[in-house]
Amino acid sequence: MSLDQMIRVSEDTVFRELAGEAILLQLDAGMYYGLDPVGTRLWQLIAERGNLRDVFERAREEFDVDPATLERDLLSLVAQLAEKNLVRLD
Repeated sequence: MSLDQMIRVSEDTVFRELAGEAILLQLDAGMYYGLDPVGTRLWQLIAERGNLRDVFERAREEFDVDPATLERDLLSLVAQLAEKNLVRLD
């Protein structure tokens, strides 16, 4: 996986934001997942942009974080989301 991949939210995923945190429902599995405020913002950027490099660049503008740390954390989050079928990598 790399920042040059395209990503999209799975059609079977429902997103709701509550008090700055996300609740994700994977309909096929009937499982709920939660994201903290940073994960929620990254989720929103994924849904808006569809390209991991664009998500990364925008997140760099918004968060005070070392670029290497951001890349590692973003790719880790995406891997976890993909494993749970909440997103699809193209």
